[in-house]
Amino acid sequence: MGDDAGAVRTAVLSLQRATGLPMVFGGALNGRDRLRITELVGGTTGSLDGLVVRRNSGLGGKAMALGRPVWVSDYPRASTISHDYDAPVADEGLLSIVAVPIVVRRHVRGVLYGALREPLSLADRVVAMAVQAARDLEQDLAVRDEADHALARVREAPEGPGAGSASARWEEVRAVHAELRGLADQITDPGVRARLLEASSRLATAGLDGGPAPDGDAPPARPALSPRELDVLAYVAIGCTNAQAARQLGLLPGTVKSYLRSAMRKLNSHTRMEAVNEARRAGLLP
Repeated sequence: MGDDAGAVRTAVLSLQRATGLPMVFGGALNGRDRLRITELVGGTTGSLDGLVVRRNSGLGGKAMALGRPVWVSDYPRASTISHDYDAPVADEGLLSIVAVPIVVRRHVRGVLYGALREPLSLADRVVAMAVQAARDLEQDLAVRDEADHALARVREAPEGPGAGSASARWEEVRAVHAELRGLADQITDPGVRARLLEASSRLATAGLDGGPAPDGDAPPARPALSPRELDVLAYVAIGCTNAQAARQLGLLPGTVKSYLRSAMRKLNSHTRMEAVNEARRAGLLP
């Protein structure tokens, strides 16, 4: 679904808008124990652009090693960090800095920084916003990882002669389609969400090989189903009950039932499976 650097870029921009800090920057891990700073807002010299920060070195390296936020109010005089990067930091005139690691499943994936050019303590509100930006990014990366895993399942599903193999492969496609739609709703990054939904749409309309839907019929005009109606139908299509679909989508069973009734009405269907079949014929479900 994309590299970590792109996700860090979105988080840096979001953090700068939320805090108004004069400089916000960050980077994703570039190797096992180092990161490269690639995303910067408010820089004046370019001295930090492309800087490689190693684990246990400097403020960001300490955040990587500890797996928790660290901050200093006077970077050049701070006794709690190493000073491997004093020169590029001094070029930017940064004094008060917070570094927040991005940790997904106990693995550091990057670091977000916020900084002032004055020797002032960063307000608790600013530190909390930096931490929240990192938490949001961690959630997006975790969900994206799940989506990548789901798509990998489709690519790795065994192919071979016989209806049984083809049927099993289509069931996997349908399960992944539903999973992608459910995951997209958990993503805060609009770009990543759009890509997840695009991937699910490609599965719905083209299957694995870019060919027509399994029944071979030309799809009729598409009914205007809402995203949530389509989410519910996707889970119904793989055999989920209303309660199971509700758990997957974070909804109440009664809400799922309401969405399903609305989708059935729009699809001119009288049963759940009629609605699923009509949605498949329209290219809305795989």
